[in-house]
Amino acid sequence: MRESIRLFIFFGVILSLLLSCKTTTNRENNGNNADPIPTQLLQPEDLVYRGAFRLPSGTSAVKSWQWGGHAMTYYPDGDPQGPDDGYPGSIFGVGHAWEHQVSEISIPFPKISTAKNLDELNTAATLQGFRDILSVSLLEIPRSGLAYLPKQGDQKTAKIHFCWGYHMQEEPPALTHGWCELDLTNPDIQRGWYLEGQPICIRNMSTNDYLFEIPVNWAAEHVPGKRLATGRFRDGGWSGQGPSLFAIGPWNQGNPPPPGAALQNIPLLLYTSTCNSNGENHTVNNYHHSDEWSGGAWLTAGSKAAVVFAGTKGIGDCWYGNRDGPCLDCEDRGWWSTGFIGQIIFFDPADLTDVASGKKKPYEPQPYAALDIDEFLYNIHSTQQKEHLGAICFDRIRALLYVFEFRGDGDKPLIHVWECFE
Repeated sequence: MRESIRLFIFFGVILSLLLSCKTTTNRENNGNNADPIPTQLLQPEDLVYRGAFRLPSGTSAVKSWQWGGHAMTYYPDGDPQGPDDGYPGSIFGVGHAWEHQVSEISIPFPKISTAKNLDELNTAATLQGFRDILSVSLLEIPRSGLAYLPKQGDQKTAKIHFCWGYHMQEEPPALTHGWCELDLTNPDIQRGWYLEGQPICIRNMSTNDYLFEIPVNWAAEHVPGKRLATGRFRDGGWSGQGPSLFAIGPWNQGNPPPPGAALQNIPLLLYTSTCNSNGENHTVNNYHHSDEWSGGAWLTAGSKAAVVFAGTKGIGDCWYGNRDGPCLDCEDRGWWSTGFIGQIIFFDPADLTDVASGKKKPYEPQPYAALDIDEFLYNIHSTQQKEHLGAICFDRIRALLYVFEFRGDGDKPLIHVWECFE
């Protein structure tokens, strides 16, 4: 009898371990072709705040994180010797706002400081120092995006894909996209492509800021061969009066595509541009010309998903002038609102499915939810303060969302972390 009980317990433990391994494997394989496309929506309450961490020091004025935080991407195989603390991998991001040089950092365990004391936070380590990949130092107010993808098509290695642009990018039509190797000391930069078939305003101002991975299962079914989502929001509505988004796959047109290549693309989000309206006026709900949508990601957690954009949302009244009111001959001239809040807005991937298939126009999807996150930020000092949030990236294996807070640590950004739950 005792031997039977021991055998029963033994096999029970083995079964439990096997089920545990199966659960872990399912979570880690989230997004593989064998997994079903999520059919439920992630809600704001499904995102649980895990804390923040600081960025390391730089080595010069522009090889630093000062005023940075405009682009980032998660690399799942980064920092292989790092601690087993639940936050593996690394982050590639751009630093100083003048040059947007690229560096790779570790991901330390994030901490919550109820007093918002920076000294209580852990600090990331530099894994690869800053390198000028984007060559944007001569551009006025540069924009950029980064996205890691494993090798695609005929590629032999994984790549860091990137895009770039600048603020007043009117004419001529610009080249906007490229890729490089993950080794920043030998990046083998390939660049000089643009999105095919788009008017100059859209091509220059709607395609070249945030850049992120499309889940492999959704892409395979709805935009075959196109694993990258690229887009931009530019204040004043020039990029479209809401965040824009296009699906692309540069590797389909060469390894690499030739310089000057026109990349095939499928618009997923595109609202009316104020420089190319043609008498129409389609906007995202609650739109302000002063909005700043600075980062995007396609979130998945088990059976739930959402396409999200993070940034700084204008509230109240909106005007062109300075913070005191409308004016044309004044300092700090631009688009302003009564107040600004750091916010993440949520789009239904099913709406993007309908756009990709032609059932909906790219201006028809609307956010189904919003998450205000100023309570977690360290650098909010005024209701009219702009630039709360920068770029974001996503660890799909562990459903972790990383978000830059502009100047959360003096003149350096902080990185905040949320975990998404099914």
